[in-house]
Amino acid sequence: MQYITVQEAAKKWGVTTRRVQMLCNEERIKGAYRFGKSWMIPSTAV
Repeated sequence: MQYITVQEAAKKWGVTTRRVQMLCNEERIKGAYRFGKSWMIPSTAV
């Protein structure tokens, strides 16, 4: 599975990086996980 960063997801979805981080923290992005201090988000996430 391919993963993207918070910055890449924010650009793809047209939202801020903070919003993507909040969605990850709220477990609203299926398959996202913490890798150290960063979030890894499946490239197929909508």
